[in-house]
Amino acid sequence: MPGTSRMPVSLRESFNVVKNRRPTSNPLQVLNLDLFRNIVFFFFLLRWTRRVLWKLKGRGLLGTLIELYTDTRRILYGYFLRMPGVRTQVRKQVNEAIAKMQTKLVPSNANRYLTLPKEGWSEEDIRKELETLATMDHTRWEDGYVSGAVYHGEDELLKLQTEAYGKFTVANPIHPDVFPGVRKMEAEVVAMVLSLFNAPPGAAGVSTIGGTESILMACLAARQKAYAERGITEPEMILPETAHTAFRKAGDYFKIKVHLVACPAPNYQVDVRRVSRLINKNTVLLVGSAPNFPHGIIDDISSLSKLALKRKIPLHVDCCLGSFLVPFLEKAGFESTPFDFRLKGVTTISCDTHKYGFAPKGNSTLLYRTAEHRAYQYFVDPSWSGGVYASPGMAGSRPGALIAACWASLMSVGESGYLSACEQIVGTAKKLIDRIQNDSSVLAAELEIIGNPLVSVVAFQARNLDIYDIADGMSAKGWHLNALQNPPAMHVAITMPIVKVWEKLAGDLEEVIEMEREKERVRIAEGKKAKGKAETGDTAALYGVAGSLPNKGVVVDLAKGFLDLCYKA
Repeated sequence: MPGTSRMPVSLRESFNVVKNRRPTSNPLQVLNLDLFRNIVFFFFLLRWTRRVLWKLKGRGLLGTLIELYTDTRRILYGYFLRMPGVRTQVRKQVNEAIAKMQTKLVPSNANRYLTLPKEGWSEEDIRKELETLATMDHTRWEDGYVSGAVYHGEDELLKLQTEAYGKFTVANPIHPDVFPGVRKMEAEVVAMVLSLFNAPPGAAGVSTIGGTESILMACLAARQKAYAERGITEPEMILPETAHTAFRKAGDYFKIKVHLVACPAPNYQVDVRRVSRLINKNTVLLVGSAPNFPHGIIDDISSLSKLALKRKIPLHVDCCLGSFLVPFLEKAGFESTPFDFRLKGVTTISCDTHKYGFAPKGNSTLLYRTAEHRAYQYFVDPSWSGGVYASPGMAGSRPGALIAACWASLMSVGESGYLSACEQIVGTAKKLIDRIQNDSSVLAAELEIIGNPLVSVVAFQARNLDIYDIADGMSAKGWHLNALQNPPAMHVAITMPIVKVWEKLAGDLEEVIEMEREKERVRIAEGKKAKGKAETGDTAALYGVAGSLPNKGVVVDLAKGFLDLCYKA
């Protein structure tokens, strides 16, 4: 055609090649698979590099290597325990231990009721059976032979608590309009405890069914607060290795990574410098105890408070065990240390009213510096078909009768009563410590007090003998004391019943130690090697030999077996 010319073949082919090489207009095709892989790898590498750097900063090179060695050893030992021959032998020994526990926990000669009776029992028959159950063979807490567990137990207070419980048996605080008296009492209990711990204006709190729930809620609120205010999706908390195990439970339940910090001798308080090194941008909570359960030691809450303020991280003080003793130490004339809301860094405190507050079991409180912080533990569902639902904690329905009995206990004992109880209980702890360290040559030569306990718990370890044999010897004499591990030790938590029999406790300790010494002398006379601090015996079956294994799988199996037995009818 006129005005046109045909493109040469060679040029046309070159043009087509260039055309085919032109970038596509679709931007998604530009991101090829290799580029995507590189981006994913970069973020993976960045994530783990950051974690390694945090680990090195928190634990140091040596500490990181030791932790790596410990974890590797635990994993390998776990594989070893699962080998066919070993697994069979371990299972056999675990079953034997559980069978031995069953003979103690589940009486074979008792009547068993596994189905509903065809016809309801008469009141007389029920009362008779209840009396039989109440008088089953047990450690005599009534005579002060139990460490902790029962903190008051006097007849007059028990009678008042029972009467209060009876008036509110059907009450449920989830319905404050139906049971206004329970709502009033619960609010007043929280207010009284807040006052006891020097809460500032605007402070708030809740009641719970026990110290574990109080701790769980404190951890949950800290996690939710960090997520809402800082966008933290991988929360971590730092706690002393002696802090109550409920914090580890909270970590497991709420997926909060737990960092444990050593509490080295001689004071056995948490190492605040190590706490500081472990803090990173994911840290949502610091923890201190006042005092801790194992050794009765109050951590350096003042230093923790300063650190929490500096790094702008919530600090929880676990005062579940100290409860109504620690606030009265100074007034009672005993050594004390700062621990409550007067320290500006303290944001939450857990306090059990059912311990040294002498309320019935099933009562505790969680205190917040601000009401805004408390709101993070609430659960609200505005769209449920059953109506708008709101609850302050994990439970929905709760026993109003327990709240009534708690309120009655606090109002009955009063400030003067709690001050008197502090003088008696802590005073008895001081007497026992003095007896062990100074007044008894037998106890002073063998037992060593752990740290400087300021409240009601006195923990001690043995210098030469097996502390678990001493624990077994005390059990044989009818005492129910607490065996500890890391380090091997035992403790007694002084209560009002123990105040009356502490000298008997000290005397029995002397007798048991003399008996164990005689056993050592007999071994040596027979040409055998002295047993020393070897870990054997019934108590050591759980805390000694099994507790020293690199992998705690055997201990877990024993503990699960124990829990199963608790539900064996």
